[in-house]
Amino acid sequence: MENLRTPPMPAPRRAGLADYLKRAFLYRWNLLAFCGGVAAAALSPWPDGLLPLVAAIELAYLAGLVSNTRFRQAVEAELHQQRRQPQRAPASQLQEMLNRLPPPARKRFEQLRGRCLEMRAIAEGVRGRLGTASGDDLTTGALDRLLWVFLRLLASQEALQRFLSRTDPAEIRRRIEEAQARLADASAGERVRRSLEDSIAAQQLRLDNYEKAVQNAEFVRVELDRIEAKIQALTESAVNRQDTELWSSQIDSVAESMQSTEKALSELQQITGYVDELQAPPAILTAGIGPPGGS
Repeated sequence: MENLRTPPMPAPRRAGLADYLKRAFLYRWNLLAFCGGVAAAALSPWPDGLLPLVAAIELAYLAGLVSNTRFRQAVEAELHQQRRQPQRAPASQLQEMLNRLPPPARKRFEQLRGRCLEMRAIAEGVRGRLGTASGDDLTTGALDRLLWVFLRLLASQEALQRFLSRTDPAEIRRRIEEAQARLADASAGERVRRSLEDSIAAQQLRLDNYEKAVQNAEFVRVELDRIEAKIQALTESAVNRQDTELWSSQIDSVAESMQSTEKALSELQQITGYVDELQAPPAILTAGIGPPGGS
């Protein structure tokens, strides 16, 4: 799960002939000249002769530009830059999720984020005194991803707790027992029996959903504690780290351990209402987070 360390990006791909031709043709001055030439030729007394001439000039232009080394290098650089800038989840989504959290959950997240910023500042000071290279890009990308997962888990926990608090399993079981008792009555007609059977099935489905939510809530609670400890361990170890490869291996280890969490979040997305699998996490560590209820 390499995308924990860096935002997910499309697979590397070199520019092809179609990329060169597209950018050469869509160059604004070329479009202006080509469209103007086509219009002039079409309105002239000799369109049959002039239109092929305009097309030939355009083909010569495209061939010449595509064969230019500097032009191809510019296209390559443009595509590379686009691949390095995947679409991030908007900062407004981060603020919205924070605003929907109950105060204790929001305080927990902000304290963890503050701890990350504090340890990162200490680590930067240590590296500055030792004269070692900074690993901000690696550290920030990894922590943004972990904090994003942590925040989504907090949102899932709040939704699950709200569901559990509004569902009474004892009442559901009572209704099942009452329907089963009426179903055992031999005097019940066929239509009544079908209605009771359907009612029992519906109540049993509610009970199954409740029990699954209980299991999910316990999983989320344990995962929150685990990821919180992972984040704290990574940020604290950054203070003393001098071996970049060792730091990278630690992040890779955390990434592998996050697979089950990401899968669980995908299953819980219908409850949380947030779907962001195709987006990189927002820049959490550098974001300007507003006060509770703000935007």
